[in-house]
Amino acid sequence: MGKHTTETDQRNRARGRWGENLAANFYERNGCRVIDRNWRSATGELDLVVLDGDTYVFSEVKARRSDRYGPAAAAVGVDKQRRIRQLGIEWLRAHDVGHVDVRFDVIAITGNDLDHVADAF
Repeated sequence: MGKHTTETDQRNRARGRWGENLAANFYERNGCRVIDRNWRSATGELDLVVLDGDTYVFSEVKARRSDRYGPAAAAVGVDKQRRIRQLGIEWLRAHDVGHVDVRFDVIAITGNDLDHVADAF
């Protein structure tokens, strides 16, 4: 069991990194600038912080091999949304960023298909 779990965890982490790279490239191709990746605090982690013009975008990236267990975007439920909002506030404070426009996106990757949900919550 331990070996299988470790291999599965490693595959999931690798898929997550791959998905975050795909998402970062997506934003950059669309004229945005990725300004932070995998930012951590005691509360959790932000996958991507992106500057879209003057808007700070906090993007949650979910990558799944298939939709066997439901769509990737469904993994960002109400509790996760609340945590990401709190992390966004923490990031802005930590970087001394005052009154700015913010947006919360979800990048859902199923297989090789990327779905960008702008202003998801």
